[in-house]
Amino acid sequence: MKRIGVLTSGGDTPGMNAAIRSVFKTGVDMDMQVMGIYHGYKGLIEGRVDYLGHADVESKMHKGGTILRTARSEEFKTKEGQKRALNVLRAYGIEGLIVIGGDGSFRGADVLSGYGIPVVGIPGTIDNDMGYTDFTIGFDTAVNNVMNEIYKIRDTMRAHDRVGVIEVMGHRCGDIALWAGISGAADLILVPERPMPWAEAADMLAANKLRGQLTSIVMIAEGAGKAEDFCKFVRENTDVEIKATVLGYIQRGGNPSAFDRVLAAKFGQRAVELLADNNGGRAVGISKNSIIDVSLTEAVETKDRFDDKLYDLNTIMAKF
Repeated sequence: MKRIGVLTSGGDTPGMNAAIRSVFKTGVDMDMQVMGIYHGYKGLIEGRVDYLGHADVESKMHKGGTILRTARSEEFKTKEGQKRALNVLRAYGIEGLIVIGGDGSFRGADVLSGYGIPVVGIPGTIDNDMGYTDFTIGFDTAVNNVMNEIYKIRDTMRAHDRVGVIEVMGHRCGDIALWAGISGAADLILVPERPMPWAEAADMLAANKLRGQLTSIVMIAEGAGKAEDFCKFVRENTDVEIKATVLGYIQRGGNPSAFDRVLAAKFGQRAVELLADNNGGRAVGISKNSIIDVSLTEAVETKDRFDDKLYDLNTIMAKF
């Protein structure tokens, strides 16, 4: 295989640039030409393709976002859009493709693989919601971003004897709320995997106040409800003073952590090695601290695994 392409798709995540750099450097070391596809599958359909050079990737791995940009594409979900994408790959002589993204991006990669294009997926999503791999690129950075904000918010909440509710990303997966909550000493964590009636949560906060703990931190993943809605419920049913904070894109942006940079580099290297062996239809990941690869189909079908023991540990540590 002499010419490969790489694209980033879906939501951006810290560490994508480190993965792109690793793909390029490893490819060049294997005498491959590496082409960047800009704006994801949308850009692939529209032919936004160009050769990558050393200048494109140098001094970029420490930056957040993605130098290849990203976009979502409804057209790619259609047969016509998929055929246009295939025509572009063939027109540029791209023999193999690396896709960096989350579940939806991997489903697109699996479609291309079904057309006979060797494709390898690299998991890049801050939610850490892909069950086949222990960690996805960007998750560690997001957790650290949130943890740093917890302490800032706690300072203000303590000054006013208030409860602070911090809403973080995670529609179907509460890993950011869980890991940031553990590392930031949250008193209560609300996640979609472990539904807790809001009445029960409100009673816990009220009991904390009666015991003299006037300040508590509540982490809530967006899949478990909106922070402001939870605050409204608590105000209507208790005498607890409570404020909501929605972190939004703060948790997604910024420079990637050292862990995410190293993980991205390892994923990029393995992805190119798989293409070099003409071994497409695969997704790289990490399990028990070893780099693995599984079929793209398995990657998208494997259900996310929630760490119930870690969740229960927070309940123990939060006891007053």
